[in-house]
Amino acid sequence: MAVEIERKFLVQGDAWRQGVTGVRYVQGYLNRDKARTVRVRIAGTQGFLTIKGESVGATRAEFEYPIPVEDAQALLALCEGPCIDKTRYRIPVDGMAWEVDVFAGDNAGLVVAEIELPSEDAPFSRPSWLGAEVTHDARYFNSNLSRQPYAGWIVSS
Repeated sequence: MAVEIERKFLVQGDAWRQGVTGVRYVQGYLNRDKARTVRVRIAGTQGFLTIKGESVGATRAEFEYPIPVEDAQALLALCEGPCIDKTRYRIPVDGMAWEVDVFAGDNAGLVVAEIELPSEDAPFSRPSWLGAEVTHDARYFNSNLSRQPYAGWIVSS
């Protein structure tokens, strides 16, 4: 079984931006059930269909398959709610790859960094631009951001 072990953090400042080029991602959800999500994504010029299981800690089942971009475009039209629009930047740090997502549209202003790990307790370097961990905060799941966009969150002071 394919497994994803991922930790997610907010990003502080712009120090991470030096020398990186991003790829635009547009993704939508055919199913946003907590136990299984079915995502359609166009990353640059490539299409993907992804099925993810329910998260247990920072781990969940993940199955991702390349599909023709034309099929991905047609499937995006069938998705529930608005699509997620973001630019993803891959940043190497001490031999590991961080993915920084800069959201657009109704999620503009949100910048999140993710790292995939071989195990939940695997050590990793924390870059200076890393902020608070949000791995277990369901509001930051992309499937939930398509339902409850960042722009609509009520910030308490």
